[in-house]
Amino acid sequence: MPDHRGLGRALHLFDTDPLIGAGLPFWLPDGAAVRHALEDYIRAAERRAGYHHVYSPVLGKRELYELSGHWEHYRDEMFPPMDLGGEQVVLRPSLCPHHALLFRSRAHSYGELPLRIAELGGMYRSELSGVLGGLTRVRGIQLNDAHIFCTLDQAADEVAAALAMIADAYAALDIRAARYRLSLPGRGGKYVAAPGLWERSIAVLTAALDERGLRYDAVDGEAAFYGPKIDVQVRDSAGREATLSTVQVDFHQPERFDLRYTGADGVAHRPVMVHRSIIGSIERAVAHLIECHGGRFPAWLAPTQVVVLPVTEAQHCAAARFERRCRESGLRVAVAPPDRGSLAARIREHRLAPYQAIIGAEELTADRVALRLRDGRRLDPLPAAEALDRIAALLAAHSAALWDDC
Repeated sequence: MPDHRGLGRALHLFDTDPLIGAGLPFWLPDGAAVRHALEDYIRAAERRAGYHHVYSPVLGKRELYELSGHWEHYRDEMFPPMDLGGEQVVLRPSLCPHHALLFRSRAHSYGELPLRIAELGGMYRSELSGVLGGLTRVRGIQLNDAHIFCTLDQAADEVAAALAMIADAYAALDIRAARYRLSLPGRGGKYVAAPGLWERSIAVLTAALDERGLRYDAVDGEAAFYGPKIDVQVRDSAGREATLSTVQVDFHQPERFDLRYTGADGVAHRPVMVHRSIIGSIERAVAHLIECHGGRFPAWLAPTQVVVLPVTEAQHCAAARFERRCRESGLRVAVAPPDRGSLAARIREHRLAPYQAIIGAEELTADRVALRLRDGRRLDPLPAAEALDRIAALLAAHSAALWDDC
């Protein structure tokens, strides 16, 4: 398994500059294409699962994080406050306080629950220089985050549904979990002192894991400061383990923010807050994908999905027409013209592209393309429209297969 830092730069996916600073990578066009595809996938999956997408600011007053408990338990990981107009504002280390305020901004009835709020939002961690590296440990994080406000009776089902979404996403990304970890509190002042709430949260998480039939390891000292969590662990090229996806059950912040909904009995009740991230941070997800696939991303994620190769200049116009049709179908496409070298050299240059569409004299006459797949298969020439339709269908389905012979 290659290291994503060198390969990501070699593939022109991302880079850094000392004038921007350590732990703050920028995305190059090909990396941005992968990132956009990943973001589009998760937003669509969340919409299908009944989530409502929101936007919230990356700044908040210091008092917000004092109320949430972050200032007391997580201050060392936060950037220092900035004085602004007689107030102190902080770059947020987490999205959950903002989403708690979003819930609190409107009255809610039991009939609206579960209410699922999702955001691909920025958050910031004051990581020490010595632990920063590539995309896996950064100071500016784009997190696929969501918070579900539900009744206690609904919580285990919501956790199980989040675990199912994680399984579906890993199948589409063609990656595997190393293990599932039930992260429990340890000793010391890092954790909120509320034994009864911890016990209730742990019971909900274990019920969901058992419902899904998932084996897990219970590990002390890895919980969030406000509650236990399920961590989906992955391994990098050096065999080091990291958390990619999480599901958490939180009784603490609904108490802190005095969150309420009106029950069927007409009385105010406290919701449960389920935190979940299906693919974790975009940065860490892309780093893991680079290492797992060595740049050979699933076709729906590939920076360039189709490369069109006219054999000679005589097929240039036909190649341009096919390129235009690919773009109109929403595919990421490029033309590798004959002046870039021999056909064999161009095929080698673009070997990471899932599909190479070769157009020679025979294909030009019949309006066909000869497809060469990344796995080395060469297909008989197909009508250009049929080839395009079949590729587009596989990409839309987020299929791990390059071709469907049926």
